[in-house]
Amino acid sequence: MNTQSEKTVPAMDIHAIIECLPHRYPFLLVDRVLSVEPGKSIVALKNVTINEPFFPGHYPHHPVMPGVLIIEAMAQVAALLSFQTMEKNPDEKSVYYFAGIDGARFKRPVTPGDQLIIKVELTRSMRGVYKFKAKAEVDGQLAAEAELMCTVKTVA
Repeated sequence: MNTQSEKTVPAMDIHAIIECLPHRYPFLLVDRVLSVEPGKSIVALKNVTINEPFFPGHYPHHPVMPGVLIIEAMAQVAALLSFQTMEKNPDEKSVYYFAGIDGARFKRPVTPGDQLIIKVELTRSMRGVYKFKAKAEVDGQLAAEAELMCTVKTVA
C-alpha cells in the first residue's frame, strides 16, 4: 500500500509554483522544484542572474545575493512542501507566515550566475505549525542553512 510518506510527486515547473505561492516578481525566489516527497522533503532551485533587482544596490562592485533573500527562498520552498504535504493549494483566505528562524548561518556568498539548490526537510508538524531544516547550496557547497518554523493562517 502506498502511504503518504512513500508517495513522491512530480517536479513542479514555474506554472505549478505560482499556483501555490502568492509571490510574484520580483519576490518569487523559486524557479523549479526538482523533487518533492510530501511529509518529508523537497529540492528546488533558484537561478541567480545579474538581472535580479537587488544587485544594483547590494554591492554594485561585487554583487552578492542578500542573506535574508536566501532565507526567504528557503521559506518559499518550505511552503511548497507544506502545501504538497497538506495535499491542497492555499486560497485567497490563507497566508503562509514565518513563525521563527533559528540557527541561520551563511557559509559562502551567492553571486550572479550561481544556481542555488535549496533542500528542505520537514522535521515536525503539529496543529498547522511546521518546522523545517533548510539548506541552500551552490555547486555542492553549503551557502546557507537555517531551521524554519512556519504556519498557515486564515485571514478575513
